[in-house]
Amino acid sequence: MAISVTASAAEHIKGYLERDPGQGLRLGVKKTGCSGWAYEVSVARQAEEDDVVFEDLGVAVIVAREILTMVEGTIIDFVTSGLNSHFVFRNPNVEDECGCGESFAVSPDALPAAS
Repeated sequence: MAISVTASAAEHIKGYLERDPGQGLRLGVKKTGCSGWAYEVSVARQAEEDDVVFEDLGVAVIVAREILTMVEGTIIDFVTSGLNSHFVFRNPNVEDECGCGESFAVSPDALPAAS
């Protein structure tokens, strides 16, 4: 499986990287919220040794190998609704989301191995 982006997300990522140069978009997760996990996105200056790099529509999405089971197969979109715009993640591994949509849960099989 791979991480992919929609045309809207690719356009937004390219614009963001023009203003804040880097190798690509880093997709991560952090433990938080009522469902357990939330997405984090940032500019990746460079891929690290344990990263996996996915190329789609001219942009790189960089993911730490340790969280790959949580996010593999995700499609990243960028949507605008009124004055608000944000990334939307269509992740086939999500089993539950909180009511506000800020956090998600995955099956125990998709969780990273304990360090």
